[in-house]
Amino acid sequence: MSSRRSYGDPCGVARSLDVIGERWALLVVRDLLLGPKRFNDLLGGLPGVSPNVLSQRLRDLVDHGVVHRRDLGAPARVHLYELTEWGRELEPVLLQLGRWGSQAPLPPDRELGLDSLLLSIKAGFDPARADELHGTYEFRVDADTYVAEIADGSVQINRGSTGRPDATLTIDIDTLRAVCAGRRTLADAVRSGDLHLDGDQQAATRLTDLLLAPFSTPPA
Repeated sequence: MSSRRSYGDPCGVARSLDVIGERWALLVVRDLLLGPKRFNDLLGGLPGVSPNVLSQRLRDLVDHGVVHRRDLGAPARVHLYELTEWGRELEPVLLQLGRWGSQAPLPPDRELGLDSLLLSIKAGFDPARADELHGTYEFRVDADTYVAEIADGSVQINRGSTGRPDATLTIDIDTLRAVCAGRRTLADAVRSGDLHLDGDQQAATRLTDLLLAPFSTPPA
């Protein structure tokens, strides 16, 4: 088990912090919310963390039952990290924490990572719009593909692809950041060829509405 000290407090908040309160731990959980990742993928998505610290956090989270490590075996010889059922229960906590933190000042010279952008879509999703935005959509961002499914009043986003999405958005991460931040318009990105929308017009409109809604509404 981890050698970090316990608060020794029976309160549920303190016991939670005993498990996930160490620096970088919650960000590891955040980056696993949309699906499993390899060590190097996690390392690349957490600028500033060292390999040794990341290894320790993963060991702690595995030991506590928050993360499961799966050996892919030969010839890959790599480990895949994924949230356990208990670990996935942190999702609404992290989404709410993200909503709360969106009112704090942004750090200088730092851009949102891809997972953070997509989690912002989940955090900002309005269940009242589920009927009008219903469907299955793919986001193809550089070499990564994610599927967003809207049904039953919620949106689910996971790594992977689907056979027949209603609409597909293909874009690079820099253009996605610029569009979400309002530095570029969708129309400009489409005209330049940096953004491609596939699917019928109605489905494509629903997809872009889903993409931009969390970034066009200022936090309450």
